[in-house]
Amino acid sequence: MIKTLAAAFGLSLALSIPASALTFSATLSGGQEAPTPVVTGGTGTALATYDEIANSLRVELSFSGLSANASDAHIHCCGTTAVAVGVAIGFSAAGFPLGVTSGTYDHVFDLGNTSTYTAGFLTNFGGGTANGARDALLLAMGATNSSSRAYFNIHTSAFPGGEIRGNIVPEPATALLLWSGLMAVAFLRRVR
Repeated sequence: MIKTLAAAFGLSLALSIPASALTFSATLSGGQEAPTPVVTGGTGTALATYDEIANSLRVELSFSGLSANASDAHIHCCGTTAVAVGVAIGFSAAGFPLGVTSGTYDHVFDLGNTSTYTAGFLTNFGGGTANGARDALLLAMGATNSSSRAYFNIHTSAFPGGEIRGNIVPEPATALLLWSGLMAVAFLRRVR
């Protein structure tokens, strides 16, 4: 509990540092699918940029070589890298290219809108609020351990549980901001 609170405080501190955006990335492959890796030629890359001023998340994703047509795609959150967890934000209703084996996707999600999140994520991780859901998602996207992570997943008709997956990690500048916030928390705890 204390670690979660410290991490949340660190994220809040990092978000309060004057920065226009936090950037996260992922490389998607079948080998990252869990609990059972998928053998596929499919690959992908993704970039997620959180804009603090607009309270938005821009998702830029490209993929190719899927063994069957894409049938769904999402950000899943929050659990270990070794299991499949629930959907936080779905892409299909927001224009994700379905019925193709390769493509690109670029969409800006309003993180202040409760309809951006699935009902389960909003309730279970967000406490029923968009701000709570946003904070839980950003915390998981910036996690440096495997206890609460977020990941991108593209599903196909051949692999309905997911054909390619990529764990979301902070880009170096974002990681530095998050790390600085966590170090401030550690310092404050030692002082007390």
